[in-house]
Amino acid sequence: MTRLDPNLATPDDFNARPVAVVIGAGLGGLSAAMRLGAKGYRVEVVDRLDMPGGRGSSISMNGHRFDLGPTIVTVPQVFRELWAACGRDFDTDVDLRPMLPYYEIRWPDGSSFKASGSTEEMMAEVKRLSPSDAKGYEKFLKDSEARYAFGFEDLGRRPMHKLWDLIKVLPKFGMLRADRSVYAHAAKRVKDERLRMALSFHPLFIGGDPFHVTSMYILVSHLEKEYGVHYAMGGVAAIAKAMQGVIEDQGGTCTYGQEVSEILVKNERAAGVKLVSGRIIPADIVVSNADAGHTYKHLLKRKKKRWTDKKLDNSRWSMGLFVWYFGTKGTRDQWGDVGHHTILNGPRYKGLLDDIFLKGKLADDMSLYVHRPSVTDPSVAPEGDDTFYVLSPVPHLGHDNGVDWEIERDRYRDKVTKVLEEQLLPGFADKITASEIFTPLEFRDRYLSPNGSGFSIEPRILQSAWFRPHNVSEELPGLYLVGAGTHPGAGLPGVVSTAEVLDKMIPSALKVPAE
Repeated sequence: MTRLDPNLATPDDFNARPVAVVIGAGLGGLSAAMRLGAKGYRVEVVDRLDMPGGRGSSISMNGHRFDLGPTIVTVPQVFRELWAACGRDFDTDVDLRPMLPYYEIRWPDGSSFKASGSTEEMMAEVKRLSPSDAKGYEKFLKDSEARYAFGFEDLGRRPMHKLWDLIKVLPKFGMLRADRSVYAHAAKRVKDERLRMALSFHPLFIGGDPFHVTSMYILVSHLEKEYGVHYAMGGVAAIAKAMQGVIEDQGGTCTYGQEVSEILVKNERAAGVKLVSGRIIPADIVVSNADAGHTYKHLLKRKKKRWTDKKLDNSRWSMGLFVWYFGTKGTRDQWGDVGHHTILNGPRYKGLLDDIFLKGKLADDMSLYVHRPSVTDPSVAPEGDDTFYVLSPVPHLGHDNGVDWEIERDRYRDKVTKVLEEQLLPGFADKITASEIFTPLEFRDRYLSPNGSGFSIEPRILQSAWFRPHNVSEELPGLYLVGAGTHPGAGLPGVVSTAEVLDKMIPSALKVPAE
């Protein structure tokens, strides 16, 4: 049974509240709905999928449950603060488990690196690979901490829609050498190419090219070390379901299987949405968790001042993703050296990323992220079986002479199979009992992602902060944006923080009692 907010005295009082409609039940949209519900708004979330979570939703097949998108939970305090803002306890609703080690990185020469939160253990790993880089690694840690304090805790958690907000921080950007790339900064501190990769690959988890994304993103190294890497039992989809529960307890509703076709405008303000079904939902404010590119190109059907079709077409978009979800029979006790998170490096680093981001070329070699949640969460697979998620960064669909995934899907799967058989999971192909593949085509069609990109607009320096689509729309009063395509950006902490930024812009709908 739905529970009304305790600040709302009667159902009639609740029905008099301003209405907010949220387009999209991704983690950003659900976070926004929770914060708006806590402010007293009557909230309706609308999503074209059949469940909450967006890219963080799941599918089930032959007894296997597959997380479709994010698998790593970092900075759990952003979730705890979100729940606290709603008068709830996150840890009561979600079972979060720390990962130790965080992940293992493997190289073709047989060497490896295990990441953890212990400075001593990390230093031992650095010295094992390259003793002469120990002092440089210490400096890198200090660099990372400074950029975390400024880039995440400061800029990432406050509005950046005014040009003056950007101008004020330019000296700090200069001092922290934001003009330098993540890889260039790592290369300045350590000499071993394996360590340079281990300290610079993180932007790939938010759709950025480490050789071109600003060095501000080395903050992720501190973020991981300080707050850990976690897994939510039941997957990220379990977090999404818990978020829906909070929204409904606040009196809000979540409507699934319904797609928004248009953002309505009245008196030069956002006035609600129209669904493909024809239903109209009037609203006092509209929050779009749809990709910013889709929002401005397809949902806001009026002339744009800044985010024109041409500007969006000329923007740099994050890479695409080839993701293979598969289950294996009777393998839970096999491959004992393969943990929850493994990164398999190909023979090239910069060359491969140039093919993906700049040339739009589907290379024969690859680097893979392998997720094996069944070693932590038995519920993802039948007893004794395994569930896997293998991800390969690939070009998005917007390049000239782009990849034809109707032709390449099976060919590329066969190449991935060869790498896994030789380097990580010998014999796995004969034991597959469930299989599903997402290419950039699925990201385009399932999530309405421009160019089938995995993480919206690439977070380069001139596509971040003020340069990114603003949380408060510069195109239409009453329209707000959350999610990966707006400030501060992609990744679970980023999309949840977009709602925190939103919270600081929208006034409370609750009546203040007279003294």
